[in-house]
Amino acid sequence: MPDEPSAPGAERPAPAAPEFAPLYQQIKTLLLRSLQSGEWAPGQAIPSEMELAARFKVSQGTVRKAIDALAADNLLLRRQGKGTFVATHAEQTIQYRFLRLKPDAAVPGASEVPPMARRFLDCKRVRAPSDVARALGLKSGDPVVEIRRTLSLAGQAVVLDDIWLPGTLFRGLTAERLGQYRGPLYNLFETEFGVRMIRAEEKIRAVLADAESAALLGVAPGAPLLSVERLSLTYDDRAVELRRGLYDTTHHHYRNELS
Repeated sequence: MPDEPSAPGAERPAPAAPEFAPLYQQIKTLLLRSLQSGEWAPGQAIPSEMELAARFKVSQGTVRKAIDALAADNLLLRRQGKGTFVATHAEQTIQYRFLRLKPDAAVPGASEVPPMARRFLDCKRVRAPSDVARALGLKSGDPVVEIRRTLSLAGQAVVLDDIWLPGTLFRGLTAERLGQYRGPLYNLFETEFGVRMIRAEEKIRAVLADAESAALLGVAPGAPLLSVERLSLTYDDRAVELRRGLYDTTHHHYRNELS
C-alpha cells in the first residue's frame, strides 16, 4: 500500500545524519589500536610523522593532528628534537597526573606536587566484594588484589588509600614487591604487568573520620576528611583499578583544572 501523503503543514522526520569522523580522528583511532596492542611500549619512540603518513596513506599534517590529539590525552609525549614517545607514568610530568592534592602554602620554585612517602599497610588476594566486582566489571567473588597504604608529606600521613586490582591482571603482585619498588605505583603497573592507566573517573564527598582512619592519619575521630573514589581505566575504557582514598585537607587542598 503506498504511503499516505502528509497532511498540509506536517513536518517530515529529518533523515538520519550520516556517521562521519574527520580523517585525523580515524588516524588517531588506528594509532590508539597500535598502542593498545603493545606495538609501541611505554617510553618507546613511535615512527616519524613521515613514516606514519606513508603507512596510512595520508598527509603528514593529518598525522600531526592525530598525534597532537593523543598528546593532549597524555598518551603520547613530544620531545623537541628527539621525536614522539609513548607516555609513561615514569615521566615527571605524567606520574602525578592523578594525584590532585596540593599544599596550601606552596614553596616558590618547588615541585607542584612534593614527593610523598609511601607506607604499605597490607597487600593480599581476596574475593571481590559485590560493590568492588561491579565497579571493575568482575563477578562477585572473583579474585582481586587488595592494597592499603598511606601517603605522607613531611612525616605526616595525608592520604589513606584502599586499592583493588583485578587478580588475573596482577598475578605476582605482593607486599614484598610493592615495598621494594621505589618508582610511581602506576609505572610499576605498566612496566611489570602491562596495565596502563589512561584516564580516571572520580567521586568526591566530605566525610568524618572513623576511629581506624583517624588513627592511621593522625587526626581526631570525627575530623573532616575528603573521600575520593577513583575508577581508573585503560584502553577501551576497561576498568582496572578501584581506589578509595581519604584525604586530610587540614593543610592541603584538592585541585582540579576544568576545560
